[in-house]
Amino acid sequence: MMYKSRSFLSAIGLLACFAMVGPALAQSEVLQASLRKGWKLPNGNQMAAFQLQLQDGWKTYWRAPGDNGIPPSFDWSGSRNVKSVEIHWPRPKVFSVGGMQTIGYSHELVLPVEIVPLDPKLPVELKAAVDLGVCSDICVPASFNVAAALPFAATKDERIERALRARPSTAKEAGVASANCEILPNKGGMQLTANLQMPSTGGDEVVVVETGLPGVWVSAADVARRGGALQAVVDMVGPAGAALALQRGALRITVLGKHRAVELQGCAAP
Repeated sequence: MMYKSRSFLSAIGLLACFAMVGPALAQSEVLQASLRKGWKLPNGNQMAAFQLQLQDGWKTYWRAPGDNGIPPSFDWSGSRNVKSVEIHWPRPKVFSVGGMQTIGYSHELVLPVEIVPLDPKLPVELKAAVDLGVCSDICVPASFNVAAALPFAATKDERIERALRARPSTAKEAGVASANCEILPNKGGMQLTANLQMPSTGGDEVVVVETGLPGVWVSAADVARRGGALQAVVDMVGPAGAALALQRGALRITVLGKHRAVELQGCAAP
């Protein structure tokens, strides 16, 4: 397992965001973080969650944060009896300020994490170092550390269960009839056009495309809908302009609407 996962940070985004940092502002004034220890699942995995409480008017970011957002990063390297960790992201919100679009959470975030132990018969000791950004009119880099022995008990935590229920729907749950992507080279990278046959998620839909490759810049999507057909077009550029070797099965497409979110894994050829 690779315990340390560091998301790609756009240098331009960081400069734009942190140019307005207020040096006298303490992290504790805007963010409180803790660990909900959760319970042991029937399959032997452990379910836990980070709980973040944000002051009114502040937000933090989703794994794909949009324009100038700061994706969180997680370091699990101090943990014991941990094989892998999967984060179950609740449906995020889309924020539009000053012509910039970011994706994340406000007020409170309960972020479930599912831990696969090396040995389900032994205790799991979870130790995590988390770096993230929190923003309002200014942006503040934030970090916190949590450590706990996770319980063997099967007693569920309603706050974590509620967050799990808030995950985006799968393609099957949302009634997606088909999803195909045309991928063509363009100047400096690739252009991907996703054509999705699916019911509306409500309002002005936002589509996020993730490549599964580190360091790849993906533009905001140009989105158009006609009845049951949704089309999204994005440009992609590899790190330092390197060639891209996209794997269709690794593509993840998330549609964020007023009423629901839908997440699709993989995108077939036309």
